Amino acid sequence: MREFTKDAPGIGLREALDYDHHSRISRWRPGTRMAYCNSGPAVAAYIVEKISGQRFEDYVTQNFFEPIGMNTATYFQPTSAVLTNLYRPDGKTPYPYWNILFRPAGSINASAQDMVAYVQFLLNRGTADGRQVMPSVSIDRMERPTRTWAAQQGLSAGYGLSTYESIHDGFVYHGHNGGVQGGLTDMAYMPDYGVGYFYSINAGNTAAFSAIGKTIRAYVTHRLQRPPVPAVVAMPAHDGSYAGWYEPDSPRVELTHLLERLLGIVRIRFADNELLLTSLRERDQVFLPMAAGQFRKVPKEGFPDPIATIALLTPNAEGQFVQMEGGKVTMKHIPAWFAIAEIALTAWVICAMVSVLCYAPFWLLGGLSRKRRRPAERAVRAWPLVAVLSLVAAAGILILSGDDFISRMGNLSVWSAAVFLSTLLYGVASAAGAVALWRAPRQAIRSRVRKYSIVVIPALLIAATYLAYWGLIGLRTWA
Repeated sequence: MREFTKDAPGIGLREALDYDHHSRISRWRPGTRMAYCNSGPAVAAYIVEKISGQRFEDYVTQNFFEPIGMNTATYFQPTSAVLTNLYRPDGKTPYPYWNILFRPAGSINASAQDMVAYVQFLLNRGTADGRQVMPSVSIDRMERPTRTWAAQQGLSAGYGLSTYESIHDGFVYHGHNGGVQGGLTDMAYMPDYGVGYFYSINAGNTAAFSAIGKTIRAYVTHRLQRPPVPAVVAMPAHDGSYAGWYEPDSPRVELTHLLERLLGIVRIRFADNELLLTSLRERDQVFLPMAAGQFRKVPKEGFPDPIATIALLTPNAEGQFVQMEGGKVTMKHIPAWFAIAEIALTAWVICAMVSVLCYAPFWLLGGLSRKRRRPAERAVRAWPLVAVLSLVAAAGILILSGDDFISRMGNLSVWSAAVFLSTLLYGVASAAGAVALWRAPRQAIRSRVRKYSIVVIPALLIAATYLAYWGLIGLRTWA
């Protein structure tokens, strides 16, 4: 967050990488998994500076922008005469210009005409105005993933060098999308058909952005014949050994890893020569076998995928894995008992928290009557309520920060400080509830209250321990 909010228009690449060097850590052995990461292009750009002796932005301008014909393209803020204002989703409230800390990762400002030249450059395999600006093999390499387990086993779909494959209505595109506060953009092309597109909008309206993209793709493909769908092959008998439960193992954002591993659990089973994948979003999503342990998706609506996007990986010392979405998502096999235990514990914690909120009005109102007051029960009732309310408050603050989420959470502000205090309070209140229950005299608390507390308070304590393990108790988003 602090990297996103750092506003340093002229900062050098080395200084940018040093700004939060603690995050420059590889979470797994290179050549295994992948996760989208903005500091990667900055590291590559710094290497270009060391080899060329030029500032990266100058090197790109001389060797790419100018030969390609991108006459207005710049990594820096353009003059106000050509700069488009960026707006919130309402299309009326403006955002200030965003100076991205890692400029090579996505800070190019360019006109629509410039982007036409860029898409044509990619379609012409590195040629612009009859000049070979980049070898065609380099364009091929940009489009081809090589470093994930799935890619090394032959899966062609995935994330190459800042381009990736996406499938829409049975067509396979190469390209990249992205956005800043108040700006969304997409560039995609199909070299086999010689067509591509670019568009951007200057408002953070994702619904409009999605609708525009769907319309453009329908237009550029309305006269094209879809690529042939590969024939289904017989699934090898050993593929059945991959049946079971899996959890995400390569989250894009480490901060939300704790949620992804719970909400992203999937179950794989095999039946009638099909791989069936069940998640929270969809039950029995169908994938059909291709060669070498690869599977292509058959959507419940629309056209089947013409390429494989799932690969069953050869087991290794780290365990048994499946890579999905073209290798961009790595799933690790976990024992069935462990998956069921995680699901059960999650359900227990959620039910406990909901019950605390539902039960609280009754005992709070009852406490207004002297006859129903029971001082010995106050602590075992109050601390769980404080814990749940503090967690609800933290979630509410994150949601209400809305369109200003990055600036409010990336800096020390009232918003980020409130998240820090509320998450800290959850941990303290959960522990205090456990202490209160342990110290409460048995004869002073009614049996049903004690039994209820024995169910609820351990659940809150388990959640607090889990959150603390992942660094979310006393969360400092600005640090």
